[in-house]
Amino acid sequence: MILDELINNLGSDAPVRSILVGVHWTVVCSRYAGMAATLMNCQVHGESQVREAGQLLGKTARQLAEYARSDNPTEASLGVAAINSLLEVDESRAVEMNAVEGLIENGRGKNVALVGHFPFIPRLRAAVGQLWVIEQRPAEGDHPAEAAPDLIPQADVVAITSSALINHTLDGLLALCRPNALVMMLGPSTPLSPRLFDHGISMLSGSKIVDEEAVLRTVGQGATFQQVKGVRLLTFKHHALTHEESKNKYAR
Repeated sequence: MILDELINNLGSDAPVRSILVGVHWTVVCSRYAGMAATLMNCQVHGESQVREAGQLLGKTARQLAEYARSDNPTEASLGVAAINSLLEVDESRAVEMNAVEGLIENGRGKNVALVGHFPFIPRLRAAVGQLWVIEQRPAEGDHPAEAAPDLIPQADVVAITSSALINHTLDGLLALCRPNALVMMLGPSTPLSPRLFDHGISMLSGSKIVDEEAVLRTVGQGATFQQVKGVRLLTFKHHALTHEESKNKYAR
């Protein structure tokens, strides 16, 4: 799994300094600060518990990153945020850009599959050829997750929410992309790691925390991402390689 590769190749470890599980976002501060979407089980209150809650500050970030493998979505959110808190992000190789700008640039006149429901959908729909939105909890106009095997192989551009790393569906979704598709991973949970390019992803569009205090303050008060302060939007491109070219480069 891609998740295994990310965890196994993390750099220098660091103690976990701070953790915040907000209603929308989870933040882990260790070497740096990292965030991930807060996912929760739809179970009876109290039945889905986070292991060692109240004692997690005694762990290192690598230890907490192991939680990303969990089937408990809140634990997995903590694990992905811990991964992001250890990543060294080279901003010199990025452009400061919202993901929708990259999708519009690459999707004009093309079939676009977007996995995940994002606020920018009306703007994107007006700019590209055909837009299919695939969502586990579909809103009006969305397609259910079960439609992914039919729609994704038809897409010229595929944009996958980084929450797919948390719910462990990313590998399966990437396998559906046709060989010449341009594939983007997007959202604040996105690990800004070049290792993701090894798996056919052409663009990474995520965020870097630049003001830890501001992020903790806004996330702790229930902020949606549009309300979160202290983050910088960054997009990394992998030399405009297609899905097939990227995979073949690292298969040799």
